[in-house]
Amino acid sequence: MNLGAMIDLGVDESYLRTELKKLNVGGWELDVTSDQRHGIKGTCVTIRQTKNEHSHRHLSHVNKIIDDSGLDQVTKDLARQIFMKVAIAEAKVHNIPVEKVHFHEVGAIDSIIDIVGAAICYTVLNVEKVFTSPVELGGGKVRCEHGLLPVPAPATAEIVKDIPVKVGGVDFEATTPTGAAIISTLASTYTSLPPVKFNKTGYGVGHKDHPDVPNLLRVMLGETEEMDLPGHEAMLLECNIDDMNPEFYEYISEKLFDTGASDVYLTSVIMKKGRPGTVLGVICEKGFTDRIKEVLFSESTTLGIRIFPFRKETLVREFETVSTEYGEITVKRSYYRGKEVSCKPEFEDCKRIASEQNLPVKEICRRISDIINNPSKR
Repeated sequence: MNLGAMIDLGVDESYLRTELKKLNVGGWELDVTSDQRHGIKGTCVTIRQTKNEHSHRHLSHVNKIIDDSGLDQVTKDLARQIFMKVAIAEAKVHNIPVEKVHFHEVGAIDSIIDIVGAAICYTVLNVEKVFTSPVELGGGKVRCEHGLLPVPAPATAEIVKDIPVKVGGVDFEATTPTGAAIISTLASTYTSLPPVKFNKTGYGVGHKDHPDVPNLLRVMLGETEEMDLPGHEAMLLECNIDDMNPEFYEYISEKLFDTGASDVYLTSVIMKKGRPGTVLGVICEKGFTDRIKEVLFSESTTLGIRIFPFRKETLVREFETVSTEYGEITVKRSYYRGKEVSCKPEFEDCKRIASEQNLPVKEICRRISDIINNPSKR
């Protein structure tokens, strides 16, 4: 799911550029051109580094860039999930902790723009479910930080575990670790499509050319005839704790989120012999279970974890920026079966304004909600 295909599909180029600038990092520029392969027209996007980078970034450095940006929280979370996929794979390949992984190619600014750009496009398109064909890995060899290696690169091979793939379709690297992380995070299923009505088709043009196979990524946007497809499979991990310093929970929660948790919650319970205890629950996407278990076992006092696969149903969410007397506000609208069921301002924006205006945050939330629900007041 490259940026060229997303722009060709209909994502506004100027919107993408504006959102990417919210990362507040320089040293890059976006080159968007129309091109074709084997007579098929598409969009080619090149991310150019305008200054040389010599330092390697750790996951914490990349996460800080994302967290300190002005992007909406959904896009931030998705970008962090994609980077975590790469970090886990690199840690496995090099047999080191995730925190010590040096991002080489993926830590470069062009890869940060590529991954965050994919998250921006996915969010703005309001996609409920991604179906994909088996992933073509390519063939031959690729030159990496560690030398000349056979395709797929070790990190790519680790990321695409349990994913249907093909090899040898072309004689070059067709799927990079970055691409593998993006598609494995976004894809809901690799099976055949249900009945679907396509509305748009976009083609992303690759930089390499092949005499027989067009180097294109085709993405199609459509509507299924079934209306019950906003959900996907996820994982729930729970453990009971009754012998831990409560001050530890905040630290553990932060570490779980950094590891890829979608949500962390605490529930007070009465355990055996009348002892008060806490259920620590973690929701995460498939593929993050091992890292979540590592944090729970190493950071908490639990002796066991319950793990449940479950189906996660979500509302369709849409984000927009609204101009108010307090400045630009990010607004989240949620839809069920095409009908808007909620509309509220991003809480981080309300906190910032409350601090600037020296007013209670509940008052700012009320005022902003009144403004966004009454366009005449903007």
